Amino acid sequence: MSIVRESDLIGIGKKYQIETDAGDNMVVVIHDDGRRELYRHEDEDNETHCVMTLSDEESRQVAGILGGLSYKPKALETIEVALDDLRIEWYKVGESNDGVNKSIGQLEVRQRTGASIIAAIREDETIINPGPDYVITPGTTLVIAGKQKNIKLLKEILL
Repeated sequence: MSIVRESDLIGIGKKYQIETDAGDNMVVVIHDDGRRELYRHEDEDNETHCVMTLSDEESRQVAGILGGLSYKPKALETIEVALDDLRIEWYKVGESNDGVNKSIGQLEVRQRTGASIIAAIREDETIINPGPDYVITPGTTLVIAGKQKNIKLLKEILL
């Protein structure tokens, strides 16, 4: 696990210093206006160099990419991420699932299960936070968030 140090930058925003498992040192500065700056710390000259500046929207796009919302490596297809009680799972919808060709609203996903569908991925298209009108089709991978019991209920509805 990487080491992250957080500090306030008065009048600017927040600074995060990250030392990765690979030994890289990175600094992320989040400005109060939404901009993000990425810096790389070079050990040999003890200086940090700005690598790039991203807008708020660009930062969120990159976060989705890095977080695996648009592409998940084959080796991680069944991975679960556990954060205290919160779990995030990827579920690929099959042809014969009962939830196929029904909308999230028709299935009353949140009301019946307490889980949330936070993304729907199909081929090259990723829909983040699909609404109640989103129709679940075969072959779609759903990114589901909730407690373990809630995710189990959602899978039962989809089966």
